[in-house]
Amino acid sequence: MAALAGLLADATSAVFRLALLDGRAWTATELARHAGIAASTATAHLNLLTEGGLLVEERQGRHRYVRLAGPEAAELVEHLSALAPGRLATPPRTLSAATRRSAMARARTCYDHLAGLLGVTITETMAERGLLDWRRGPALTAAGAEWLDALGIALPENSERPAVRPCLDFTERRPHLAGTVGAALSRHAFDAGWIVRIGTTRAVSLTPEGRDAISNHLDLRHHAILEP
Repeated sequence: MAALAGLLADATSAVFRLALLDGRAWTATELARHAGIAASTATAHLNLLTEGGLLVEERQGRHRYVRLAGPEAAELVEHLSALAPGRLATPPRTLSAATRRSAMARARTCYDHLAGLLGVTITETMAERGLLDWRRGPALTAAGAEWLDALGIALPENSERPAVRPCLDFTERRPHLAGTVGAALSRHAFDAGWIVRIGTTRAVSLTPEGRDAISNHLDLRHHAILEP
C-alpha cells in the first residue's frame, strides 16, 4: 500500500494517469510532450507505473504503448481527482483553458464510460425511471435490462466486471455509471453517432442526433445538458 501511495503521490505520474483516462494507449513520447518533460524522464516514470501495476504495456513492432491497467485503475484515478479539493479551485488563465475546462465538466469519457454532467445526468435519470436500483448493490433492474435490449445494447457474457458500478465524478462530485453497463452505453453512444470527441481530449460533445436520442430514450425535456 505504501508503494502504491508513493506512485500516486508523484505529480508527473498524475499528469500521465489523467491523460490515460481517455482509455487509449499512448507512447512515452506522446506523454512526455503532453507533460512538457524529456522523453527519458517520461520513460522512467512509466516504468515505475507499469511495475506498480497501474499501467500495462503493449508493443507493436518497435513501438511501445501504455494504457491504464483496467477499469479499477481508472476509477481509482477518477476518485482521487474527486477528492482533490484544489483541482478546480484555481481559475483558468486563458480563454482556451476555460473553454477546455468547461467542455470537460460538461461531458467527457472516464476510461470507457461517460462522465461529467452528461454521465451524471444519464445515471440519475436512469435511477429515477427505475432502470437502476442504487439500494441494491447498485444493480440493473429488469426494466433496465429491457431498456438496454430495446436500444440494441448487449452486455458481455461471463464478465468478471460488475454490471453496475458507481464512479465518483470529479467535477460533479456525484456518481456516474461505470461497470459493463456504463461501458456499453458509452460505446453505443459513439457507434450511433450520439457523441463525438472534441479534438484529442477526453471531452465529448452531443450531436443533434444524440440530443434527440437522449431526450427520447430517457424522457428528458429542456434539460441543460441538451442545449447546443
